[in-house]
Amino acid sequence: MPTVRQLEYLVAISEVKHFRRAAEQVNTTQPTLSGQLKALEDRLGVELVERSRSRVVMTPAGAEIAGIARRILSDVREIRAIGTSHNKKLAGVVRLGVPHSIGPSLVPRLTQDLRREYPDLKFFVREENPLQLPNALADGTYDIVIGPLPFAGGEFETIELYEEPLVLAIASNHDLARKNEANSDDVKALGIITLDATHPLSVMVRHYCNKVGARVLADYSGNSLDTLREMVATGLGAAFLPALYVQSALVKDKSIKTLDVKGRPLKRSVGMAWRKSGAHTNRLSDLAHFLKATSDKVVGPL
Repeated sequence: MPTVRQLEYLVAISEVKHFRRAAEQVNTTQPTLSGQLKALEDRLGVELVERSRSRVVMTPAGAEIAGIARRILSDVREIRAIGTSHNKKLAGVVRLGVPHSIGPSLVPRLTQDLRREYPDLKFFVREENPLQLPNALADGTYDIVIGPLPFAGGEFETIELYEEPLVLAIASNHDLARKNEANSDDVKALGIITLDATHPLSVMVRHYCNKVGARVLADYSGNSLDTLREMVATGLGAAFLPALYVQSALVKDKSIKTLDVKGRPLKRSVGMAWRKSGAHTNRLSDLAHFLKATSDKVVGPL
């Protein structure tokens, strides 16, 4: 039978498609990881990974077995959690999935309080497409996820951490930049740039624009908040940006002016989710309530 370590190596290579980075992820050397994958292939009698100088590609069998391995490793983590369930607080490594539109602005603000309250807890943080988060949580890739609510999946526990306003960002040389507040008529006169149409933040902004009669620039979209920021700065259009991102990334940026929109403020709800079936679900609930209390301090007032 494969060892747990071999399964960890296989999952790592399936995720990053690179031997050196996979070895770093699982804290081993590249020769060790490569050798153990070859030993696993010999044991199973099937090729798992196609190797070449330029790339690493999972074979169909390798991809299928990696999916099973991911579930097995999730069960192994649950077994380990049961073994330490007498502890009052979480310890060890917790895998956190978070969208790029939230993680870089929020996680650093929580770090100090987390270290103080959970000194033996370490976070493995990975940024993920928000649409992929429910499946990744369900299959054990993550122990918890933080993302926009509502969170699809009846097998999850969820808690709202905070509500975050979205503010209107325009180029600092725009005529509207002379004002401190915008109204719906101001928004109507602007071309609005959003993230990719499938992104929850984009869906929210597009719905808002439809309600107030604003125009979304369909030919332009960003793949990150930083991209939106750069396009706004050039005067291509305006964008709605999360307030935490504005606080962390735009505080010294003189090329952009941000305004609240009165009358119809735009907000998003951000929450944490975890599996109901997890062995440490009660302690994750405690962590969630701690994060909620901590988020109240770092998010508000905005």
